[in-house]
Amino acid sequence: MTTQPTPTDPGLLLDAQLCFRLYRSERAVLATYRELLADLGVTYPQYLVLLVLWETDGATVSHLGSRLALESGTLSPLLRRMETAGLVLRERSGDDERVVHVRLTDAGRALQTRAHGVPHDLARRGGLDTAETLELARLLDRLCSNLGAPEPTVDTAIDEAFGSPQNPHPASARTPGAPTDGDRS
Repeated sequence: MTTQPTPTDPGLLLDAQLCFRLYRSERAVLATYRELLADLGVTYPQYLVLLVLWETDGATVSHLGSRLALESGTLSPLLRRMETAGLVLRERSGDDERVVHVRLTDAGRALQTRAHGVPHDLARRGGLDTAETLELARLLDRLCSNLGAPEPTVDTAIDEAFGSPQNPHPASARTPGAPTDGDRS
């Protein structure tokens, strides 16, 4: 006996998942950064550390972790590799030995000039104009903020577009003229 395939819930289709678009975008961005940073001899996480240090040389490890949303277990080996590469120096604070400051070396500072074109090259390859780039940044910041908030902002239009646990079949997936869950005619 064969079973009939059940219709797939439109909200569970791969292409309906925002997370999948974010995942694909992240992979594409990181692959592009890998190319752009190869000339500098740094990885993407190292580049992020350098960006913070170019703003605030001598930042503490905890400040770096906070700015980059990295745990110390991830950040410490990263900083150790950067120190071995001659890009940074880690120094314990004289006031409190638990506090470690990270300072750029001359080589780390010199990379700033060489990295100047990286953001422009990424933007050019991304094909978004300035307004689109700013809007995307705003939306991603809002998404991160909402996902990290104890009570995220709820937009009922999301339930209508993507379905909800109470009504998993979004309006966009319904056939025009077909009965809805509340209409049994």
